[in-house]
Amino acid sequence: MNKNGANGTIGAMVVVAMACCAAGANNASAQTAANGAAGVSVLSVSASTPGTRPDTSVVRDVRRALRRVPDLDDSDIHIRVSHGVVTLTGSVPETWQISRSANAARSVLGVRTVRNRLKAQKGDEAASE
Repeated sequence: MNKNGANGTIGAMVVVAMACCAAGANNASAQTAANGAAGVSVLSVSASTPGTRPDTSVVRDVRRALRRVPDLDDSDIHIRVSHGVVTLTGSVPETWQISRSANAARSVLGVRTVRNRLKAQKGDEAASE
């Protein structure tokens, strides 16, 4: 009796699994038919890992974050991003702007780490410009 009961349970599980696969296949074939009728082919593939953002989006958002820092001159700050690693290069007029720039960059979604290579302009350079 137990053997037959186990076989019945396994058989029911197989039937449910097949039904789920058939429903998914029907869904996919219906979508393909609809797209084929419209002359459109759709392929949904993501090259990025879950939770990551494109580098160009991170650069844009870091620039926006820098512009939101009060009294920060970001005109000579260059931003590079590679796989969530932000590198800030260039110069700022005052030393306090170096750490504020890094903090602003760290606050952006998708930033894993910040390499702060900013330098403060010398007093003579800032006065002459």
